[in-house]
Amino acid sequence: MQLSYWEIKNWFSNVDFTVVGSGIVGLHCALNLRKKFPKSKILVLEKGILPQGASTKNAGFACFGSLSEIIDDLKTHSEQQVIQLIQKRWDGLQLLRKRIGDDALDYKSFGGYELFLKKDEAFYEHCLTQLPFINEVLKPIFKTDVFIKENNSFNFNRIFDQLIFNPFEGQIDTGNMMQQLLKQAVSNDILILNQQNVSSYTTHNSFVEVVTNEISFKTNKLLFATNGFASQLTNDQVKPARAQVLITKPIKNLHIKGTFHLDQGYYYFRNIENRILFGGGRNLDFETETTTNFNQTKIIQNNLEQLLKDVILPNQTFEIEHRWSGIMGVGNNKNPIVQQLSNNVYCGVRLGGMGVAIGSLIGKELADLI
Repeated sequence: MQLSYWEIKNWFSNVDFTVVGSGIVGLHCALNLRKKFPKSKILVLEKGILPQGASTKNAGFACFGSLSEIIDDLKTHSEQQVIQLIQKRWDGLQLLRKRIGDDALDYKSFGGYELFLKKDEAFYEHCLTQLPFINEVLKPIFKTDVFIKENNSFNFNRIFDQLIFNPFEGQIDTGNMMQQLLKQAVSNDILILNQQNVSSYTTHNSFVEVVTNEISFKTNKLLFATNGFASQLTNDQVKPARAQVLITKPIKNLHIKGTFHLDQGYYYFRNIENRILFGGGRNLDFETETTTNFNQTKIIQNNLEQLLKDVILPNQTFEIEHRWSGIMGVGNNKNPIVQQLSNNVYCGVRLGGMGVAIGSLIGKELADLI
């Protein structure tokens, strides 16, 4: 592609910072760079027409981990590591709410619930015995009990009557969130170019040469906020994890309000107005779901529909209106990776399926590396 003099001058000359990825992390990074360096030239490259990955495709959970997820995390992380991770998620949510505002986010503090299928009795009993201990672990952060038992008031079927309730959990409008972040970026003189896929880069002493599908240019600093796509250019400790989602048509007199977790967080659902948004199931086929392909599979979609019919909306008629997928970034460790990769190149990746909660904080930490 032959660029004009004007294009080169205004977009690709004297670039101080280039951020790859216009999702939650990338835009928070760019906004924090603007605050630190008010006169700098900041360019954001995005390979999709909208932010790819999961930033515009997630379920809109303002959460930091269900009871069973935290119990599971303690098997592979120390108690202190788990506390620090949840603190980061909680701090990230407060940063997000402060930057955008609860009204713009359409934040709803309905609380979060975890339900347990009757076929998983031993697992359910184990979680109940661990509940007091987990509450003690989290006391330094929340100063009170996070998880309490509540009766099933939602008419869910084939589950144990008592749910685990978390009053600190909420839900947001993902589309509103990303629109507001994009508006803030533009109003802060941050240049955003879509459909620019970075194919390679070369580091030099004082700059980085960046090559995309259409252009080649120089930037003083290069920052990757590509999460699920990180292994392609930055970090092989991050694996993509596809999350398949569906949403129903409007359901008359829908009685379900809140965010809900099932099977150690591998399934999750919520109300959005008078619909049910339901996603997850990658534990049915980990190998196939370790992909950056945005398609859906019959095994997972059929399973989601069956759980809707048998557990979530028993004795109710519903229709599926839409299906989609998002790509998360996971690894053997739940801690995000925020580090310098080489001379003038940095990354903030591996959000572990908690991008809404931790993305704003990781964006800030990424900018703080400069």
